[in-house]
Amino acid sequence: MRNFLLRVIVSAIAIAVTAALLPGIRVANNDIFSFLLLGLIFGVVNALIKPIVTIMSCPLVILTLGLFLFVINGIMLLITAALSGGRLFVDGLGWAIIGGIIMGLVNMVLEVLLGMNDQDRPRQIAR
Repeated sequence: MRNFLLRVIVSAIAIAVTAALLPGIRVANNDIFSFLLLGLIFGVVNALIKPIVTIMSCPLVILTLGLFLFVINGIMLLITAALSGGRLFVDGLGWAIIGGIIMGLVNMVLEVLLGMNDQDRPRQIAR
């Protein structure tokens, strides 16, 4: 549960940074509740829809040597905007792809700083 809440907060921060940097991505209300709700929606979309889309488009991902994953990330951001109830506005697929790249970078930096990926590594037993 703690890990899920941290991921929602990290996604909310990534959306806030992306909306601040890109003119094509806007958040209607710049309050903490809106960002946390968008982080929650984005997390659910990434957990439920992204694996299905990635598997179905596997030949395209292989053909483009993984570059199609940027398009998939942009589509996930567009789906988040559609499900947000008018809280997130994305002007098009191009802005969504750029926003997905920025969000991925922010997520990566914050996860490293918070040590969220330390749970994935096997623990060493002290002798």
